[in-house]
Amino acid sequence: MDMKFMLQLVEKGSVTVPSLLIEHFHDIGLNEQECMLLIQLHSFLNKGDNFPTFDDLASRMTFDETACADLLRHLIQRGFLSIVQKNDEQIYSEAYSLQPLWEKLLRCAYGKIIDAPSKHNEDTVYTLFETEFGRPLSPIECETLAMWMDQDRHSPMLIKGALREAVVSGKLNFRYIDRILFDWKKNGIKTLDQAKAHGEKIRGHQQRSSSAAREVNDVPKMPSYNWLGKRG
Repeated sequence: MDMKFMLQLVEKGSVTVPSLLIEHFHDIGLNEQECMLLIQLHSFLNKGDNFPTFDDLASRMTFDETACADLLRHLIQRGFLSIVQKNDEQIYSEAYSLQPLWEKLLRCAYGKIIDAPSKHNEDTVYTLFETEFGRPLSPIECETLAMWMDQDRHSPMLIKGALREAVVSGKLNFRYIDRILFDWKKNGIKTLDQAKAHGEKIRGHQQRSSSAAREVNDVPKMPSYNWLGKRG
């Protein structure tokens, strides 16, 4: 018996994969390839490697690092994976988080699977953003979109409306869109009709008090473009 080899196997330890993932990965919309990639990522995280490279992950899969990067991006877009900021003794770094995956599995286990129309709407939001920006979204931008839907509870419909506001205003950036969504949430706006009425109210106020409006910079100026009539 090669004792050194056996010791190396013991020192590598083992990785516990939740049975919920094995039993329900297909129920939450994952295929076998995506599930295995998440299991490999789970293995890296368990061993303290919080942000493995695409090459590290691809070395354990049957596809190259480019395909691995694309698959990770889509998993982030669809809300199975997130990238978080870590602060270790004032040293900031990025780390993958599987919390979105575990939350989906728990909702599935308790019979609260997200319905198909809702998932389709979320996928459409990512596609629309990539079309308007003319490029694939970065991991941080994908995480921002997921945060708007999962944490801030903005509907895909409102996020699309805020995107259109940014496009017609010539301010196509995530910071401006976030300001629009923040303003709508602060004012209790939940539908596009309410957003349109709110925009008309602000424009009327700006016309009556143009000098005062220039001093208020925390509310994005609403364009007069009729984006509400162009739902997609």
